[in-house]
Amino acid sequence: MANFQDRVVIVTGAAQGIGRIIAEHYAAVGAKVVLADYSEDKLSETQKRIREWGGQVLSVPVDVRKEEDVIRLIRKTDEQYGAIHILINNAGISRWKSPYELTVEEWDDVIQTNLRSVFLCSREAAKVMRRGSRGAIVNIASTRALMSEPNSEAYAASKAGIVGLTHALAVSFAGDKIRVNAVSPGWIETGDYEALRLADHKQHPAGRVGKPEDIARACFYLTDPDNDFVTGINLVVDGGMTRKMIYEE
Repeated sequence: MANFQDRVVIVTGAAQGIGRIIAEHYAAVGAKVVLADYSEDKLSETQKRIREWGGQVLSVPVDVRKEEDVIRLIRKTDEQYGAIHILINNAGISRWKSPYELTVEEWDDVIQTNLRSVFLCSREAAKVMRRGSRGAIVNIASTRALMSEPNSEAYAASKAGIVGLTHALAVSFAGDKIRVNAVSPGWIETGDYEALRLADHKQHPAGRVGKPEDIARACFYLTDPDNDFVTGINLVVDGGMTRKMIYEE
């Protein structure tokens, strides 16, 4: 396992779900974790959980759609720790609604939360990272950037945009030795895992539905300083589902 001791890690959307597990995993191996989220109550709960077992953690309430909030997040992190080594852009929302009924306001909300925030957070964090001559950014995309179900237009567009933005930033930030990669999760169960059916697991070539821990481990790999030859990729973590041919009977 890579040594993340005292590395400064920002995780957006860290109050619950995949983001919380990612933050807890970094804290568990000695990183200084900055939790960023819109939900202050859940953010406080996550901070308390980490502090109870001795983790180093700072929480900053943030609306990632707002440039001024993102700038404040990066400033507070820099003031507290004097560096940023890793950024995990995880914050995101979805709208499952027919394209005939999806409003422009709903479309914009998804795009601003999921995609524009990745640009804003990456741009501001990179300004601090380049002072230390090295950094790593991981953007949480989705297999829905590659395939779709009905009524997922805004979400699919935002996640596909993240994949494109990832390789563009990887090239733009290369001169400052900042690596940028994406992780595209498939079915990652954040609720009651034990309630899943055998059929849910068996439809995956890997034999099971994914867990948030699977995504945390992917982030570890992509932010390990020894993996400095890995940049600009989209790592699909889906138990093989996007490689499985499915025919309706």
